[in-house]
Amino acid sequence: MTGAAVAPGTTTAGRRLVVVHPDAEVLAQAAAARLLTRVLDVQSVRRPVHVVLTGGTVGIRTLAAAAASPLVAAVDWSGVHLWWGDERFVPAGHADRNETQAREALLDALVAEHGLPEANVHAMAGPDRADSPEESAAAYAAELAAVADPATGDLQVPAFDVLLLGMGPDGHVASLFPGHAALAAGGATVGVHGSPKPPPERVSLTFDAIRAAREVWVVAAGAEKAERAAAALADQPVDEVPAAGVHGTERTLWLLDTAAADAP
Repeated sequence: MTGAAVAPGTTTAGRRLVVVHPDAEVLAQAAAARLLTRVLDVQSVRRPVHVVLTGGTVGIRTLAAAAASPLVAAVDWSGVHLWWGDERFVPAGHADRNETQAREALLDALVAEHGLPEANVHAMAGPDRADSPEESAAAYAAELAAVADPATGDLQVPAFDVLLLGMGPDGHVASLFPGHAALAAGGATVGVHGSPKPPPERVSLTFDAIRAAREVWVVAAGAEKAERAAAALADQPVDEVPAAGVHGTERTLWLLDTAAADAP
């Protein structure tokens, strides 16, 4: 199998599509090509472009695949702003930070070779720059508000052109975990304590901020994700499967490999 199976569906807030690739490597390569093409397409009609990045194995492999793509040179990176859906509350440069991994996979090369301004890389503060996850979350909310799209109203965030999310085996997205108090947070950002996955302190976008995105892409691979992916696509309760609660205003993409799509 060399192509992707596509299963169309609908949500209450725009189209939902499920795209299944044969394995995790093809998934990462395809997601990278799709991301770069999306940025190019958006740049043809409006600027700047706002993209939210994710961590995790497939998320970082997607960024590495983007770095190796010839399409990366076609993007005007001076007009792209990069954000994160969540971050571990650890210092800058820490190996566990999504930012650190993303810089190694793609962003450092974009800054050095392709004209991405360092000011356009919007990292969440760790304990070296903020006293608590709440302080970091508030600072990030202010940074988002500074470039807010009027279409998002009182929420004051950009209408992200692409918002990438991984999904954990428990169905969590960003740092919004099943049964966790952060699920009910209002505003754009939330400080997270007691995460069931270490480290326990994190900063995350809220559901409100995620749902303000024009397109939300959930990228997941592996058989351990299959049960929760199926539950999310069946619109199970968000408190049990947070991934069920994410969607874009224009389109929602679920990008899976065959293992993640093969529910028991």
